[in-house]
Amino acid sequence: MKIAVCIKRVPDSEARIKVAADGKAIDETGVKFVLNPYDEYAVEEALKLKEGAGAGEVVVVSIGPDAAQETIRTALAMGADTGVLLKADAVGLDPLPVAKVLAAELKDGGYDLVLFGKMAIDDSSHGVGPMVAELLGLPCVSAVAHLEISDRTGKAEREIEGGVEVVEFGLPAVITADKGLNEPRYPALRGIMMAKKKPLEVKDAALEPGGIEVVRLSPPAERKAGRIVGEGPDAVSALVEALRNEAKVL
Repeated sequence: MKIAVCIKRVPDSEARIKVAADGKAIDETGVKFVLNPYDEYAVEEALKLKEGAGAGEVVVVSIGPDAAQETIRTALAMGADTGVLLKADAVGLDPLPVAKVLAAELKDGGYDLVLFGKMAIDDSSHGVGPMVAELLGLPCVSAVAHLEISDRTGKAEREIEGGVEVVEFGLPAVITADKGLNEPRYPALRGIMMAKKKPLEVKDAALEPGGIEVVRLSPPAERKAGRIVGEGPDAVSALVEALRNEAKVL
């Protein structure tokens, strides 16, 4: 089985984000970038499928600047076999140009399965995976929480409101991974050392301008300072009064 996993380099969720001087992007100075957490589930699932089959190949594909090679090396350290960086200095918010570049790269790769994370945590877009599937003419199951592959068919479970949806599909197919699909492994020291020697191909990518433009970025408004209305039983009436007349929630 040949599996492609499309990953993204994103700011660490614990990083302190500041708006850049132009007001349209983040200031990347001192910001740590990591493998998108949802993509970790996709990488892990690809590795599990390969290990279960006893053979196969896992190829990691990413779009981004040269620095994204480090993100690809993280996936290689987890156990992926090869990496491909589609080099682009700027990747916009519009998912369609990204999907077109990825689809062009994946089209003739002979992949049995293409995996994505459900979304990227920097833009919360759910669009790239399904768009790639549409461009390739492949079935797509999104936000998968459980996956089984047998022969040339698959069965996926998606968590929906009030229950679980079960979807059956044929291969090749595109899957987007949700939290809970598995428990991603940590790269071991041996894997980190081996990742340095695994092949990583860099190709220039030309992204279309897209139809989405960032007009302005701004940090969220600061929360008002809290206050203590009292202590013990005597505070109950004061709290109820504040909730009714100030917060207007009662």
